Amino acid sequence: MTDKKKTKTMVSVLFMQLSIVFTVCLIASNILETKQMVFGPLHLTGGLLIFPISYIVNDVVCEVWGYRRAGILIWTGFLTNFFFMAIASLADAIPGAPYWDNEAGFHAIFGLTPRIALASFVSFIAGSFVNAYVMSRMKIADHGKRFPLRAIMSTVWGEGADSVIFFPLAFYGVLPNEELPLMMLSQLVLKTVYEIIVLPVTVRVVKWVKKYEGEDAYDTGISYNIFAVFKRRE
Repeated sequence: MTDKKKTKTMVSVLFMQLSIVFTVCLIASNILETKQMVFGPLHLTGGLLIFPISYIVNDVVCEVWGYRRAGILIWTGFLTNFFFMAIASLADAIPGAPYWDNEAGFHAIFGLTPRIALASFVSFIAGSFVNAYVMSRMKIADHGKRFPLRAIMSTVWGEGADSVIFFPLAFYGVLPNEELPLMMLSQLVLKTVYEIIVLPVTVRVVKWVKKYEGEDAYDTGISYNIFAVFKRRE
């Protein structure tokens, strides 16, 4: 293998570090999602505290390295999250020691039902790829300008797809039907506000990563097939 071929297949240390942050956010958000919270008229889950960070990382990766690399990030996050949840479910299924009295608490956190697990996986894939697609297409249309607008709009579409899929799949028939639209809207609004609040930091991170990596990808002539991101480029 030539040095040139090696360079094309390697990923940078920064991409690897962002991938780690992305994966940690996904796993932590699934655990925190088990807590339901109410602040006035807002119905929230604990995952709101950390899950939006995954969309910010998605934005940074798609902006700097492009849709294909963002797709690799998303699928990697999905597989590691699936592995964690599978192991957690196995641990939950194994009977605890006779002297251990926290079975109910452990099950409440890690004993996700197949329905909620499925809703989480489907909504994550849909929302994350919608986020990356909107970011990619808007960058081409804007000729690389107006990153703040792209970051916000991609979050609105991505988080919107995530919420619209997750809550009905996970909670229809479990929670009162009239609560679902409010929960979806609350999550979408607050996650978007989250993105706006940290946007100055995101902009600086993107500028620094572009300069450090010498990368600023434009996804012209690529396939947006979510299953094609691992295809080897010539």
